[in-house]
Amino acid sequence: MTYENIRLTEEGDFAVVTMCRPERRNALSEAHLSELLDAFETVGRSDARGVVLAGEGPAFCAGHDFGDMVDRDLDSMRQLLEICADFMQLLQRLPQPVIAQVDGIATAAGCQLVASCDLAVAAESARFQTPGGRGGWFCHTPGVALARAVGRKQALEMLLTGDPIDAQTALAWGLVNRVVPEVEVASATRDLLRRAAGLSRRAKAKGKATFYAHVDLGVAEAYALATEVMAETSQSAHARERMRSFVEKRQPDFSIPEDD
Repeated sequence: MTYENIRLTEEGDFAVVTMCRPERRNALSEAHLSELLDAFETVGRSDARGVVLAGEGPAFCAGHDFGDMVDRDLDSMRQLLEICADFMQLLQRLPQPVIAQVDGIATAAGCQLVASCDLAVAAESARFQTPGGRGGWFCHTPGVALARAVGRKQALEMLLTGDPIDAQTALAWGLVNRVVPEVEVASATRDLLRRAAGLSRRAKAKGKATFYAHVDLGVAEAYALATEVMAETSQSAHARERMRSFVEKRQPDFSIPEDD
């Protein structure tokens, strides 16, 4: 697929997907979303250990592109929003950790995008908002991701008021992992991803998948799932090496091949 709205590049072990519609503040048209879906599906099949999602220009992502929405009928609007929902869920199905590098604003579906990534690093100047609460068109779908990333009261405050929050508030509420000066956001993003994605690739992929499978279950169901997965993965080469190295008081050697 030839991309017009994004760039997919490699940085060592990482893939970097950059939204490059700065003139539209990286707003999500149907074509833009389709390219993101294709790029992340491609990365998911690759040997990349992690993925950075960034935005070119003064905005990370200003949400949906209303120019691509205003004349849609119900069926066409439903199709667009379903593509968006598919993409947001793909981020969490991907075996690799996905980290958002947030420069500038992340509003509406852009805020949803940050909330849907596994990790996020924000510049001090970043702002986050679900402006539908100010009237006209409520941010229903961004609320799905937001409510799963921050506390219920905080999510409802953002959704009902439509007021923006600054980066430090986003950090305190759990929407992002780090807040750093603008000149450090790219390096801090890669540093966190490097630590999140290192060593046992299959173990990290299984851990991410199990987390999203159990996070919305009741406690008993979550423990049942996690207990079975932890028992199964105890038989892997890397799990056994972790235990042996501890017993033998040495550093683990994860250069041995991983197994399924």
